[in-house]
Amino acid sequence: MSFRVLISKKALSFLTLTPEKSRRLIREYCLALAGDPCPSKTGDRKRLHLGDYELYRMHVGHSYTVFYRILPEEKTVKVLDIMTFEQAHRRYGRL
Repeated sequence: MSFRVLISKKALSFLTLTPEKSRRLIREYCLALAGDPCPSKTGDRKRLHLGDYELYRMHVGHSYTVFYRILPEEKTVKVLDIMTFEQAHRRYGRL
C-alpha cells in the first residue's frame, strides 16, 4: 500500500533553514514514509503513546527528529514537525 506524504508549513519552514545536505536526507526519510510509515524494527521510527492522539517520531541520522501522523483511511502520512534532536528533547523530553 502506498501512502501520500503531506508536509506541514511548519515543517517546511524548518527545512528551508537547514543545510542542503541535511535537507536532502530529511526529504528522503520523509518520502520513504510513503512506502511504509509504520514503526520499524531498526528503531528509527517509534509510536508515541499520548492518550487518544497517535503520534509517531522518526530519527533522521543522528541530528533530526520528524513527528508525523498516519491516517490509514485516507492513505496519508502527515509530517507535522521537524526539529533537531536537542529541540525535540527540550520540547518533549525523551519520548
